[in-house]
Amino acid sequence: MHEMSVIWLRVAALLYAVGLLHAILTVLRRRVEIFRVALATFVVGCVLHFVSLVELTRAVGHLPLNNFFESVSLCAFLIALLFLFVYWRYDFSSLSVFLFPLVFLMTLVGGMEIPVATWTNRSVRDAWLLLHVLLVLSGYAALLLTAAASVFYLIQERAIKSKRPRTGFLEKLPPLGTLDDLITTSMSFGFVFITLAVIAGSTWAFVESGTKWIGEAKIAISLLTWGFYLLMVFLRMTAGWRGRKAAIMAITVLGCSALTWAAHVGLRPLLIK
Repeated sequence: MHEMSVIWLRVAALLYAVGLLHAILTVLRRRVEIFRVALATFVVGCVLHFVSLVELTRAVGHLPLNNFFESVSLCAFLIALLFLFVYWRYDFSSLSVFLFPLVFLMTLVGGMEIPVATWTNRSVRDAWLLLHVLLVLSGYAALLLTAAASVFYLIQERAIKSKRPRTGFLEKLPPLGTLDDLITTSMSFGFVFITLAVIAGSTWAFVESGTKWIGEAKIAISLLTWGFYLLMVFLRMTAGWRGRKAAIMAITVLGCSALTWAAHVGLRPLLIK
C-alpha cells in the first residue's frame, strides 16, 4: 500500500505539471492561455494527492510526517488546498503563477521516496546530465543579463533624478523603459531555464543516487535560489514590481545564484570556514 501511495503521488505531480506549463506560458507571453485546463488538472491532482496521503496514513497508522519526503508532500497538499480556497473565495487566479510551480516541485520531490531502477544506458545518463548543465548555464546567462540591466537601470534612474546633464557613459544608456523591458524578457527566459534545470537535475540525482542527494547543502541552496527567482517573477507579474524594487531583487537573486554555483563546483568548504 505504501508503494501505491507513491504511485498516486507521482501521477498527481504529473497533473500538477500542467500548472507549471501554464505558469511558464504566462511568464513568457504575459497573458493567461490555459488557466482553466491547468486549474482542472490541478483539482484532479489534488484529489489523487489526497488519495495518496490517505493510503499512506492507513499504511503507517498515523499522519505521514516521518521523513522529509512525507512532510514535503503533506505541505504541498496543504498549499494546493489553500490556493483552491483563495481562488474560490477571492478569484485570485494570478496566485497560480507562484503556487502552481511550487506545488509541482514539492510534489515531485515528495514522490522520490522510493528509488527507481538505475540508468540502463550510460549515454542516456550523460545526455541527461548535459541537458541539466546547459539549462543551468542558459538560466545563469539570462539572470546575469537581468542583473546587468538592473544595475544600468539604477544608474540611469539616479542620473535622471539628479537632474544633472548626462555626459560620457550616461549618454549611451538606453531609456528606462527599454531597460525595464530587457529586465522582463531576460528574467522570464531565465526563470524557464532555471526551473527546467531544477527538474532535470532533481530527476537525474534521484535516478543516480536515490534519496541521498536530498540532504546535501548544495541542493538546499539550489532550491532556495529557485524559490527567490520564483518570488521575483511572481512579484513582477502580479504586484507590479518594476524599477528600483525589481532591480534590487534581480541583483539579490544573482547573488544567490553565485552562491549556488560555488557550492556545486567544489567551493563549499571555503563557504563554511
